[in-house]
Amino acid sequence: MKTRYVQVGIGGRSYMFSDAIVHKFPAYGELVAICDINPGRMMVRNRRFAEGDPVFPDYPKVPPVMTYAADEFDLMLRKEKPDTVIVTTMDSWHDYYVVRALEAGCDVICEKPLTIDAHRLQDIIDAVNRTGKRLRVTFNCRYSPVRSRVKELIREGIIGDILSVDFCWNLNVRHGADYFRRWHRHKGNSGGLLVHKATHHFDLANWWLEAVPVEVFCKGHRRFYTPEQAERYGLTNRKERCLECPEKEKCAFHLDLSGNPGLRELYLEQEGYDGYYRDRCVFSPDMDIEDSMNAVVTYDSGAVMSYALNAFTPWEGYSISFNGNKGRLEHNCVESIYINGDGQVPGELLRKGTSIVVHPHFGEQYSVPVPEAKGGHGGGDEPLLADLFDPSAPEDPLKRAAGLGDGACSILIGIAANESMRTGVPVRISDLVTEVPVPSWRK
Repeated sequence: MKTRYVQVGIGGRSYMFSDAIVHKFPAYGELVAICDINPGRMMVRNRRFAEGDPVFPDYPKVPPVMTYAADEFDLMLRKEKPDTVIVTTMDSWHDYYVVRALEAGCDVICEKPLTIDAHRLQDIIDAVNRTGKRLRVTFNCRYSPVRSRVKELIREGIIGDILSVDFCWNLNVRHGADYFRRWHRHKGNSGGLLVHKATHHFDLANWWLEAVPVEVFCKGHRRFYTPEQAERYGLTNRKERCLECPEKEKCAFHLDLSGNPGLRELYLEQEGYDGYYRDRCVFSPDMDIEDSMNAVVTYDSGAVMSYALNAFTPWEGYSISFNGNKGRLEHNCVESIYINGDGQVPGELLRKGTSIVVHPHFGEQYSVPVPEAKGGHGGGDEPLLADLFDPSAPEDPLKRAAGLGDGACSILIGIAANESMRTGVPVRISDLVTEVPVPSWRK
């Protein structure tokens, strides 16, 4: 019997999940309904089902699915009787839909981050404990072949017990800027980049180390995406959005919604329904998220991680070094640059610049071959989708499937970091929420 799915939140990120159900794993599941605050985006989704997807011309035409307005979510659950609800809304609404779905007797698949602050997370933890239903969080970066290889090397003990970690993630100035023109620019929507974006990074660190974070200290600021930086570029006559800005011809950050078919169809042509502008000025003073952040994270294993995130760098990717009592493992990764919803592959691994190097104590350094990887998020998207929607997928010795404990441990670092930036002191994670489940790697 096929699993019945419904999905709430039909923005650009939602397509990888609905397409997987409809086009890649139709033998195991069916998407029976979608729900969104914007009826135009739901019409676009159904039109691509019925007429074919211009981005993926190999996808066959399929019948449209039922649509429900955001205030009809509970009605959708009663009428469609789904087994599983997929939540791909704005981050600040994740908790509402997750809890409602769990209480209706449904399992849930939630896009990262699980939620944006401690009290919302506590509501989710309490709902899972109360209902006993299953919650999955979609950490596709875990499934990237090169990151899985790093996990295997650490597990093999080639550098011994890990004592410290140096982790730096760079968002290219084009990709990084995109968070400052969308709804993510307000912490009330996204929790800031330390929650929305760094949830990927913190989850990888937790999973690689197989350790639970216990304390966070953080400093951060926004000094690039500011009116002052725009003035330095000579952009003195700016408007609130790119579409109507007289500086568009000389602004390197200009986003032409009308010139990209995907962005035009999904956002520009749907503004009349909800007034959402996808192309706000990245130098607007109307923002409260940071663009440069530095944190120190202490783990229950005794390891300490220094972490940096910068959203305005010339290249996209990260470098991480694990320092163990037998040596050091260095991993660098370079990724492709994209803007969400523009039709490009998100975060595809670039072989040039991606490496794994081991430095044993009292021995010669050596390189470890980098596995081949195709597709989004370092090649992690397709394996993640198979793990979610193919019940015949083999058992995974790396335990990449993430549940509530994994999602909580990831965002709790970001939530604690936000609190530390606010107060100027270290924050104990145990002071934020209670009854956090055991993460997958400890089961």
